[in-house]
Order: sequence, then C-alpha cells, then structure tokens
Amino acid sequence: MHVLFVHRAGSGQFAALIASLVAQGVEVSLITERPGQEQPGVSQLVYSVEETSTRHPALAATEYHLRTGEAVARLMERLKSTDPPDVVLGHIGWGGLLFARDTLPDAALIGYCEYYYRSTGSDLDFGMSDPVPAADRYRVRMRNAAQLLALDTLDAAYAPTQWQRQQYPAAYRKRIAVCHDGIDTTFCRSDAEASFVLPDGRVLVPGSPVVTFVARDLDPYRGYPQFMRAAAILAARHPDLIFVVIGGDGAGYGRPRSDDNSWREAMCAETGLGERIVHIPWLSYEKLIRLFQVSAAHVYLTVPFVLSWSLLEAMACGCLVIGSDTEPVKEVIRDGSNGLLAPFHEEALLAERIAEALAQPALARSLRRAARETVIASYERERCIDRQIGWIRQFGE
Repeated sequence: MHVLFVHRAGSGQFAALIASLVAQGVEVSLITERPGQEQPGVSQLVYSVEETSTRHPALAATEYHLRTGEAVARLMERLKSTDPPDVVLGHIGWGGLLFARDTLPDAALIGYCEYYYRSTGSDLDFGMSDPVPAADRYRVRMRNAAQLLALDTLDAAYAPTQWQRQQYPAAYRKRIAVCHDGIDTTFCRSDAEASFVLPDGRVLVPGSPVVTFVARDLDPYRGYPQFMRAAAILAARHPDLIFVVIGGDGAGYGRPRSDDNSWREAMCAETGLGERIVHIPWLSYEKLIRLFQVSAAHVYLTVPFVLSWSLLEAMACGCLVIGSDTEPVKEVIRDGSNGLLAPFHEEALLAERIAEALAQPALARSLRRAARETVIASYERERCIDRQIGWIRQFGE
C-alpha cells in the first residue's frame, strides 16, 4: 500500500502517523511546501507557490489555495505515472487537496479538518463589542472556499476536537470523525527528579514556585497580554514567584502591532515586570517537557481557535493547568476536576486562580493526577494512531 500525505509544513500533524506507517512497512510519500528533515522510508516532494497580487483583498487566500492546489496536482500527476498512491491523506485548509480527486481519481481521499473560519462565535468576533466589519466577514467566508470544494470530494475526514468539528457546516459534519493527533504519554509524564536550568543558571525542580506560559508566538490569540497582566498582580503579592514564558516575537495567529513593537516588548513596558519574567524564545521538545515537569502552575489561554498540543502535553506531565474558559479548552479541562478555568479577559480572576492553585497542595495533587488521566483516556498517541491507520487500511486495501 502506498500512502501519500499532503501538508504545507513538512509532516505537520502527521509526523507520528507517518512514523508508524513506515514501521509497518507501508510505502509513504509526502508533498509539502516547507520540507522538514529527511525521514527514513519517506519520499518528500516539494512544491512552491508563485507570488501574485490579487485584485480583490477577499480573494488573497483563495488565490493562494488555488495556486497551491495546482502545484500539488502537478506532483500528483508525476506520482500517478510512476507510483500512484492508494490513499491520500492531507490537510484541507491550504488548498493541497483541491484537485486531488481530479488528479488521482482512483485513490481514497482522507482530509484533516483543522479549522473552519466563521465570523461569529469564533476567533474573529471573540471579545468584540462592535460587529465584525463586513470586509472581514467576506474575507473569512472566502477563506473556506478551498476547504468546501475539497470536502465535497473526500471519502473520509477527521478533526482533532469535537469543537473544531462543530465549526464545519452541518451538511459535512456527518462525514467528519473526531480523532486527535495523539500525545506520547510515555515521554510526557511527571518526573520527581526533573530539573530545568534557566538562562541565568538558576535550577528549577518540582516544588519550585514557578508559573509557566507557552505559545509558539506571544500574541493576543493565545492570551499573552492577559497572562502578563495577571503575572504583574501575582508578582506584587508573591515576591518569590518565578515566571517562565516560552514563545517567539512573531505576529502569531493575529496581526502585527501598528507600532512595530512585539507584544513581549509592549507588555513588559506596560506591566513593568522586567527581570521578574524569564522570556525564552524557543526550547527543544525535550527541554519543554522538563519545564512542564517542574511547573507549579501552567497557564494556557486561547480565543476560540485551534487547540495547542502544548496544553495536552502539559496535562500529560501532570501540570496543574489554569486555562481560559473558552472553546475548545472547556472540552478538555473540567473546572475543579482536572484543572482550573478563568474568564479569558479577567486578569484579576486569572491571578486569583493561579494563586489558588499554588496555595492548595492537596487540590493541586488531585488536579494533576486527573489531568494526566484525562490525556491517557482520550488523547493517548498509540490509540489515536491506531484509529487513523484503521481508516487508511479500510480505504486503501
């Protein structure tokens, strides 16, 4: 059996699935725009998308998706003539599967449905008191065009969480299953002997008074400004607390600030925290897990949007997580049962919940244990991968 994966950024969410298929002797190819490290047993085909200027701003994403679909289709045509795949599994959000059915009519198509954009009840209008401008509503509706065209051709599809599935139109939901990418709960686990060395040489261990925050980029989508304001409240009351923030200075999922400052620079200036906050732009995966293992309280905030792996990895490590009372966080964290929740925009209440977590050791132990149990029960990698491979074999053999 030959399985072809399509993803803009290397193997992306498919990395563990690809590794499992290769280990089982399955032939695997990957079409990508941004190739990652070479993987034994995986043939990578790289495409590029020409830069153009579209006349209508609402069509910018759609044109990129169209050009992506054309570029991917050309590589699919090459495979079709030499080694046609039995199954194509791809992310439907960037146009990669747009012409898969036209190019590979005999292959089974499985789509990864990460996020369907909506103008209400989602990231676009979250926290807004005024209506979303018409231009933004039109833009996000057009951004879904390639997804809808791809969905119409798929044999099967899945989304990582129930809420992400629910974002898709009702007419398509019945063909979208729910299956997370999976968390390695053997590697992501608690460790009483863990230690983490800060850039200044201080060593953190389990029991250290450390509050952690992690995001790919420190932006409003992941609640970085709210975290910093809550940290300022806590710092004034608890001089011994250490705050460790992991994340880059990119725009992230939002837009760059109009003053050209990063959100890190802006929030450090606003809060005056300065050296009380340890900012680290990037960590290796192994060091990130060690940080989770020593964290006394981990904060995860997000507008209603894609769920980060880091939340589940932290929970698998037995972190006491204080999360935002937003979807899809509420799908994972049950307040007072396996973590704590706080309203996204109420920094004072967020600070209180963090303080509550740090002040009640018995509650903390119970929440930490339940957090890991939640991940093992519903997001453990081997079970998720087994389910995904089951779909592939069902359609490909």
